[in-house]
Amino acid sequence: MQPSRPLKPLAWYKKLATRKGRLAAGAFLLEGERAIQQIRQWQPEAILEILATTEHLPQYLQYPRRCVTDNQLRAICHAQTPQGLLAVLRLPLLTYSDQLPQQDDGKILLLEDIQDPGNVGTLIRTAAALRFSGVILTEQCADPFAPKCVQATAGSVLSLWLRRTSRYLELAEALKQRGYTLVAADVHGQEDPSLLCGQERLLLALGKEASGLSPALRRAAHSLFRIAVEEANAESLNVAACGAICMYLSSRRGRCS
Repeated sequence: MQPSRPLKPLAWYKKLATRKGRLAAGAFLLEGERAIQQIRQWQPEAILEILATTEHLPQYLQYPRRCVTDNQLRAICHAQTPQGLLAVLRLPLLTYSDQLPQQDDGKILLLEDIQDPGNVGTLIRTAAALRFSGVILTEQCADPFAPKCVQATAGSVLSLWLRRTSRYLELAEALKQRGYTLVAADVHGQEDPSLLCGQERLLLALGKEASGLSPALRRAAHSLFRIAVEEANAESLNVAACGAICMYLSSRRGRCS
């Protein structure tokens, strides 16, 4: 038997939908069985509490658990159709710092002012799947631990390090000093995306959905490339689709054909 604990008010969980609430609590929410199982398998220590509409959860016996009603879960969740299971996870506080990891040999994604949480979450999920080690986000990006963003990561949000900071250009310069090549997708880029293939110490930059990269980031880049599209059919690619193509190309060994 677990010792009884004073129950938090439902308002405490609701506040985790806001950045202020997450920082105050040092926690964020994750919805859904598959996403929670992903965390349980690879970062079990991150789970602080389980909320569910049933008491019979043998796979989560090692965690504090709270049984809630359907109405209570709907009041906390942001999904239109809650799946009956919610996890409170420990928030990585270094996310909101400008401190890079001391040693990092993997590829890194840089997101400049991408504001749609679905796009940001999808890009984080893709980066994790294609072995990127970290993601740098500007302060104008969607918060990676906002509910819609977390849901779009499908449980991958803790699989790599994240930094959300206004000093992203300084971090990019620091990585260049470590031997990283800063390559950026740009609608006016002259290079072919095949330059991404086989790059080990890669800093891949993607810009805002509507306006693209800032002039400062363009100037900082070693190379600007463009993914050619059939403009009669589509003006451009969605940034998450563009990022997926770029990250896949970077995972290829040797020359791309």
